[in-house]
Parts: sequence; C-alpha cells; structure tokens
Amino acid sequence: MSHPVTYIHLTPGKLPTGRVQPAPYKLVLIADAAGAPEWQSQVSEWIVKSGCRYMIAWGAGGSSWDDAVDMANIEAFDFGDIPDQHFIPTSCHADDPIEEVFGFCKYDAAHPVVELKQTVLLHIADAANAKALLEAYAAA
Repeated sequence: MSHPVTYIHLTPGKLPTGRVQPAPYKLVLIADAAGAPEWQSQVSEWIVKSGCRYMIAWGAGGSSWDDAVDMANIEAFDFGDIPDQHFIPTSCHADDPIEEVFGFCKYDAAHPVVELKQTVLLHIADAANAKALLEAYAAA
C-alpha cells in the first residue's frame, strides 16, 4: 500500500509549526546542516508531539538527532513508561547512501503496533531541495 510523502524544509534555528496530517507517520530526517543542541531539542519535541512514530536520521549529526528524539519521547512521558502506541523507534543511517535510507523507510521501517499513514521527509538545510529528494524517495 502506498502512503503519501510530504516534504518539509527547515533551516537551522527555525522551528516547525503545526501537526502533520495524517498522523501517525514515519519521518526521514535529512540533516544537510547542523544546528544548536537547544534547537535540536525543540525540533525533537515537535517531532514527538506532531505524531511521528518512527524516525530515521541521516546526515550531519544523525546520531545526535536519534538521541534527541529518544530523549524528547522519554520526557513527554515524564521519564516513565511509554505506552506502546507512543513508542518511537529511531535509527541513524549516517554512513548509508540516501537511496538506501529511503528504501529502508519504504520497505522495512514499521511500528510494532501502529499503522503509519504517511512519510515525512524533514530536510534540515540552508536551501530547500524538495524536487530531488521526493524523486529520490519515489525511485527507492
């Protein structure tokens, strides 16, 4: 079954707004630029609150994004038990080609108890590149 794919461009330091619809969704965070740790924490909080239920990090500081989303989800539940439907598996694929990351997202990334209704490509970069990234995702 094919799910919609949404591209969101975010420049370092800018905060995303709103919720992603339909949620829940899986997210590929494409980090072509780095940002301050405080900003990364704020974006990670938004990722958790906006309905992400599977996060795949790629690019600059991918492992720190993986950790930041894990921490934001833990904090969202006051460091207690996270209900199964709110658990967010995370992974970092910093050394893999982006095409392999997209293939992993499309064919292997699945939440253990929640159906993920769409994919979001969150592109952290100084300049947007929606066309190329959406085409690469479609080709994976």
